Amino acid sequence: MPDTEPSDDLIALTQAPIDAPSIVRRLVRPPVGAVATFEGVVRDNLRGRRTRYLDYEAYAPMALRMLRRVAAEARAKHPDLDRLALIHRLGRLRVSETSVLVVATAPHRATAFEACRFGIDRIKTLVPIWKREYFEDGDVWVEGVRPMLDPP
Repeated sequence: MPDTEPSDDLIALTQAPIDAPSIVRRLVRPPVGAVATFEGVVRDNLRGRRTRYLDYEAYAPMALRMLRRVAAEARAKHPDLDRLALIHRLGRLRVSETSVLVVATAPHRATAFEACRFGIDRIKTLVPIWKREYFEDGDVWVEGVRPMLDPP
């Protein structure tokens, strides 16, 4: 599971299921008055095609570096942010499993909401994590650039 960063943020890539309630419990402490969470879960369809499962891949050293960058950007944008968790799951995920978790804690709700939204939006645009969606009739790379290590 995630390592604690110097700022007490939790930044991680994991093959294990993400346990959002336990992550929230790790982040909350007395000065916190607000917790905002975003949990991305695997849906059962893409553009009318029934999803069987997803595979997430990443270039882990770069993905972790970019997750740390997202955390630093969130802190620069929201100085009163208390703690932040940015956790993405890799490997095979079934429908309804959590693929990504963003948790922001702060003294007040506005900061928590804004930092949480900022975190997921930046993860989607910046972090090199690729999603391959499998259907009953084939598969497709959904977002980002297809990894170069995968043969055509």
